[in-house]
Amino acid sequence: MLTVYGRATSSNVQLVMWAVGELGLAHRRLDYGHVFGGVDTPEYLALNPNGTVPTLKDGDLVVWESCAILRYLAGTYGDEAFWPRDPAARAAVDQWAEWGKINLTLGFTVPIFWARVRTAAKDRDQAALDRSLAQFERALDILEAQLAHQDYVASDRFTAADVVIGHVLYRWYDIDVPRRPRARLEEYYQRLSHRPAYRQHVMVDYSALRVEGA
Repeated sequence: MLTVYGRATSSNVQLVMWAVGELGLAHRRLDYGHVFGGVDTPEYLALNPNGTVPTLKDGDLVVWESCAILRYLAGTYGDEAFWPRDPAARAAVDQWAEWGKINLTLGFTVPIFWARVRTAAKDRDQAALDRSLAQFERALDILEAQLAHQDYVASDRFTAADVVIGHVLYRWYDIDVPRRPRARLEEYYQRLSHRPAYRQHVMVDYSALRVEGA
C-alpha cells in the first residue's frame, strides 16, 4: 500500500492523489502540513528534508516533489497511454507536463490563488495580481490552441500531462477573478470534472485556506 503524506487541500497533494486515484492504487493519505503540522519533525524531515508536502512512500522507497512522484507512479503503475514506454511518445507527454508545471502551476498557485484567496484584500497587491492574470491568460491561449486538435493535452487519451495541467483548473474556474471565455478549454475542464478521481481528489473544498477579508 502506498502512503501519501499531505493534506487534502494542498494542490500539490491533489496532483499526486488524482494520479493515485486514476491508477486505482491502494493507498492511505495522512494529513500533514498547514493546520495539521508535522512537517518540521525529525521523523518527517528524515523522509523529506524540505519539510514540504507531498511525500510518497512505496515500500522502502521514498519520493518527494509532486511531479517526481507522478513520474514514478506513471512509470511503475501506468499503462502505455498514461505514460508511454517509447521515449519519443513519452517525451510528448512529459513536455506538456513540464509546461504545465512551469506555466500553469507556478503561474497560478502563488501569484493568483494565494493573492486572491489567501491574502486579505487590504493587503493585496492588485497590480501584481493583474499582471499575473494577464500572464496566465497567455498560457491558457497556448492550451486552448493545443486542445483544438484533440480531447486531451498530449494526445486523444488521458495522460500524466493532464494531471499536471488539469489539477489547476478547478480552482481557476472556481475563484472570483475575471476570465476570458475559451470554448475548448471549458470543454476540456468539463471532461476532467466528470472523472471520478478528479471529483474526489481535486474538487476539494478549500474554504479552510481562505483568509478573512480575501
